[in-house]
Amino acid sequence: QVHLVESGGGLVQAGGSLRLSCATSGRTFSNYAMGWFRQAPGKERELVAHINWNGFSTYYANSVKGRFTISRDNAKNTVYLQMNSLKPEDTAVYTCAARDSRSGTVALKFNEYDYWGQGTQVTVSS
Repeated sequence: QVHLVESGGGLVQAGGSLRLSCATSGRTFSNYAMGWFRQAPGKERELVAHINWNGFSTYYANSVKGRFTISRDNAKNTVYLQMNSLKPEDTAVYTCAARDSRSGTVALKFNEYDYWGQGTQVTVSS
C-alpha cells in the first residue's frame, strides 16, 4: 500500500507560481512512476505531467509545456510540480498518482495508476 498526500495548492494571481508536493509513504517510492493529474469543474481529468521512476524521463501535456516542471526526490519519497506563469485555465483540483512501473511508458489515464492522493485545489485569479 502507498499513501500519497498533496500539499502546496492555494489561490494565486495569473502569472504567479505555485509548487505542489506529493509526499508518499509505504512501499519503495523508487519503484513507482508518478503522475500529476488535474480536473476542472465540468471537464475531464487530464494528465499534466509524468515522471519515470528515476526521474530521467518526463512528459508534459501541451497545455503546460514550458510552464510546469515535474521532479522527484527519491530520498525524500516526494514528487513535485513547479507551476509558473499560471493562467486562470489552470484552475483545478490537482491530484498525484503512483504507478508500479519501471518502464518508460507514460500512462495517460487515471485508472492506469495504482494509488492516488486526495487532491489539492489550485485557483488562479485573473
